[in-house]
Amino acid sequence: MFQKPYLILITLLLTMPLTACGGGSQTSETTPANTSRLDTIKQRGSLICGVNGEVPGFSFVDENGQYSGLDVDVCRAIAAALFDDPEKVEYRKLSAQERFPAVQSGEVDVLNRNTTWTISRDTTNGMEFAPTIFYDGQGIMVTTASGVTDMAGLAGKSICVLAGTTTEQNLADQMQKIGVADYNPVTFEDVDALYAAYQEGRCEGVTADRSQLVARRSILPNRNDHAILNVVLSKEPLGPAVKNNDSGWFDAVKWITFSLIQAEEFGITKENLATFENSEDPNIRRFLGLDDKLGEGMGLPNDFAARIVKHVGNYGEIYERNIGQPLGLDRGPNKLWTEGGLLYSPPFR
Repeated sequence: MFQKPYLILITLLLTMPLTACGGGSQTSETTPANTSRLDTIKQRGSLICGVNGEVPGFSFVDENGQYSGLDVDVCRAIAAALFDDPEKVEYRKLSAQERFPAVQSGEVDVLNRNTTWTISRDTTNGMEFAPTIFYDGQGIMVTTASGVTDMAGLAGKSICVLAGTTTEQNLADQMQKIGVADYNPVTFEDVDALYAAYQEGRCEGVTADRSQLVARRSILPNRNDHAILNVVLSKEPLGPAVKNNDSGWFDAVKWITFSLIQAEEFGITKENLATFENSEDPNIRRFLGLDDKLGEGMGLPNDFAARIVKHVGNYGEIYERNIGQPLGLDRGPNKLWTEGGLLYSPPFR
């Protein structure tokens, strides 16, 4: 028979709470089994959104702590749909290494951090990607003083690259493809540190998504001293992502994102939204929640799309506000499918 001390020890071991290794400054939040994250968010009364915070036009925080950008406005659209208030968002700045663990641990509800949809991230990383909100491609920016005009010219040169991203592997693949083996990749874990090193001359070139390069060049002291090479190294579909195996929350994020695209296709904007309230088009009436109950089917208010347009606008408005006007970046593949682009929403019916 066990002696009494052994019985006490076993009892203590069995009753101790199980804890995970590792830590962090942010508190993680778990969702009970058989409960969607959507229910947790609604009970909390606010959305926690993981962003970059260092890329103008996409997610950038100014000296006053104000966030702005395309990614930020998608977070605001989700909050508008849920709470009729786009400001009910708490932003978490995440590094490339922190972003996926933050979703898995429950630290954030949704990740909207210029993250590329790839097969490994969709499967082995346990992520679920909502519709793409920006079709991009990887590029390379160089100093004009370097004399580099193509990728072959990077032989023997140093290239700044962000660690833990698709850009690191894409660069290696392309260099191997063109037979350049003697380049020097210099990796950084922080976006600001990456561009600071490039600006200081530690690298002749820097590689990232082309849109990010355009955005960062716009705030360099001597922007005309830098050129973006006419090369595209990869496909980079960027969009929101949530934790896998939660169809309720995924459906909500997915259709909220599609709402931005569909609103633009219908021609519904922040300014003219009220004029559609008397529309006789059954498709528009369903979309705005005037008829049917499409929202209730996924735990959202039936007028969730109308709330989004009222507070944030449609996709075209968001793009122009954050990227088109300030950065001068043409929409290209980010136009609606009706205009030759790739943005397309399934029917709201």
